[in-house]
Amino acid sequence: MASPIVGGLCDQATVEKRVESGAAPDWVGAHWNTFRDGLLGERNESPFPCYFGVESVANGDPLYTAVPSLSDADALLDLGRTILEYLEVYEDHSDRASLVTFFKPPRGELTEAEYHDALWHVLQFLHVHDPEPWPEEIPTDPDDPHWEFSFGGEPMFPTCRAPFYDTRKSRYCPIGLEITFQPRRLFENMDVTADTEAGQRARDVIQDRLEDYDGVCPHADLGDWGVEGDREWPQYMLSENDDQAPDDCPINISREHPKSDALRGGRNSRSPHV
Repeated sequence: MASPIVGGLCDQATVEKRVESGAAPDWVGAHWNTFRDGLLGERNESPFPCYFGVESVANGDPLYTAVPSLSDADALLDLGRTILEYLEVYEDHSDRASLVTFFKPPRGELTEAEYHDALWHVLQFLHVHDPEPWPEEIPTDPDDPHWEFSFGGEPMFPTCRAPFYDTRKSRYCPIGLEITFQPRRLFENMDVTADTEAGQRARDVIQDRLEDYDGVCPHADLGDWGVEGDREWPQYMLSENDDQAPDDCPINISREHPKSDALRGGRNSRSPHV
């Protein structure tokens, strides 16, 4: 893929090549090296817990983008355009092609609470500018076990890594915020949803590896979509300190559509990036 990494969509081979040649910004290279080493390395003599993620990175399956700001409107509009492009191509690219998103680190150190705020600002911004209506089958109330963040008409699981994790190193990224977007269709295509035998086996394996890797019990908020008592939204950015994490899901979802026309014209109006 010939797109730029910042503000564009790239395959893994392109990211590797540009980082190695020095063509990518330093912060993108730092993100990539940390991501690769984290997924393919070991901790406490245990591999990274999500073996689907390990295999996908080892095989070069994911697609990547980088965002130069956590809050700039143009940067987040570019992210929205990139996600829409990703949704059009990921199934043809690979059956394990998640979208790994690297955010430029802020100038100063952020608290855990500020990273939670940043995540939900990004997701709220995407929802407000979503060119497609909220899926009919997905509730708008995050306190419903069948709620899931959706964009471009696609329910998806955005999972985060960030610098504030001291114990849960499987969620640790020393550079800045990192969000991996995984459409529900990706899990369905692999037959590893919670209602399948393969999905339950995968969950058991991942939970065992998670405890070995992190050295602590799996987080109490981990669960499965659609299971009564489990909720999706706290799993996107697991809390390290409960006092720093939101008690209620900080996003406002409505079926009012469209809320904005900014992304309804495709990529024609996007600004260039190096």
